[in-house]
Amino acid sequence: MSEIDDAKVTSSPLLIEAATVADYERIGQLTVDAYVQAGHFADPQHEYLKFVRQVARRDKYCDILVARKDGHLVASMTLIQAGNEYADIALEGELEIRMLSVDPGVQRTGAGKAMVVAAINFARQLADVHTVSLTTGERWLAARSLYESLGFIHRAERDWVVPNTDIRLVVYSLNLAD
Repeated sequence: MSEIDDAKVTSSPLLIEAATVADYERIGQLTVDAYVQAGHFADPQHEYLKFVRQVARRDKYCDILVARKDGHLVASMTLIQAGNEYADIALEGELEIRMLSVDPGVQRTGAGKAMVVAAINFARQLADVHTVSLTTGERWLAARSLYESLGFIHRAERDWVVPNTDIRLVVYSLNLAD
């Protein structure tokens, strides 16, 4: 999407930039691999994982950023504003981070943090956005710790359960004015 075509963020040794058509297959597989390896899904053919592989369709409606290390795509995320069909929780004036995934081989190296910081910086460029929001698993303690370290606040009143499952998701947000 046009908002990020020219917005490249270098965070040595990562380059964070807009996804390209050539990245779609890797983004889908990276997301599935990260979710399965973390234990979020047992079956790589789960319906939700089929959905996250539909990167080409998602890129028409959302902004997708990727991180590259030594030329290899190692992380991705989707950024969505309220009112978009891909938004799960975004309220008016919010930019929602979804499907933040880091290659299991480079997790715990700062790639996830760099991606979240890039999302915050991206949100600051949007005149109608005052908050960054995201959903994460109730038991995903490493992710929750990362978000809290960056100033995100747990918004318990917005927590929700994935329909037809027992998966409880928690909502975090960061007011950009803080």
